[in-house]
Amino acid sequence: MTQALFIADLHLSADRPETLARFERFCATRARDAQVLYILGDLFDAWIGDDDPQTPAPEVREALAALTRAGTKVLIQHGNRDFLIGEAFCASTGATLLDEESVVNVGGIPTLLMHGDTLCTDDLGYQQARLMLRNPAFIGDFLAKPVAERRAIAAEYRRQSGEAVSLLAADIMDVNADAVVAALDRHNVRRLVHGHTHRPGHHRTSAGGEIRERIVLGEWHSDSGMCLAADDDGGLHP
Repeated sequence: MTQALFIADLHLSADRPETLARFERFCATRARDAQVLYILGDLFDAWIGDDDPQTPAPEVREALAALTRAGTKVLIQHGNRDFLIGEAFCASTGATLLDEESVVNVGGIPTLLMHGDTLCTDDLGYQQARLMLRNPAFIGDFLAKPVAERRAIAAEYRRQSGEAVSLLAADIMDVNADAVVAALDRHNVRRLVHGHTHRPGHHRTSAGGEIRERIVLGEWHSDSGMCLAADDDGGLHP
């Protein structure tokens, strides 16, 4: 049995049925051989609340519930697109929410898990918007609106944010190196796994005589469904 699997940035939506079908197959096959599945944010392209009845919400609930009943533990971090996933979703799927910065033991190696958006500190506009969107008062007001109104607001936000992203320099949209070092130091670990940037890679740096790793997960639209697996000694591989 595989110790752990790591995925991120599936961006599941009704507009991409092929990605949803790939995720359902994944949950019914490879994921069942894992002790734990870590989903590091943006499972959904947008999540307007746990009471949303439309595709892909019911399909994902069913796939994850079947997976957890089969014995795989599912741990989910919020992403920038689905930070409204709440306890009702977890209760219906058997999943558990992780803190936005969580250190887990992977084959004896302490590993920091993040979605990755907070590492993009050079994107000042996004970081300011994030503070507003994560404000409990804003969230409470948003969730009090009817589902149809929430869906329209989310669609407009995605349109506007997509336009903004297209105007930003590529280096602004990637992580800030100092923010990465600060996160590793904050948790006293040497390995970080995250998503968000859609730039999969394995980065190694040396600091203070130690090798530090940053492993970036790929997104699922252009990939066949990028997934990292942990072996018994903590190594991560596709």
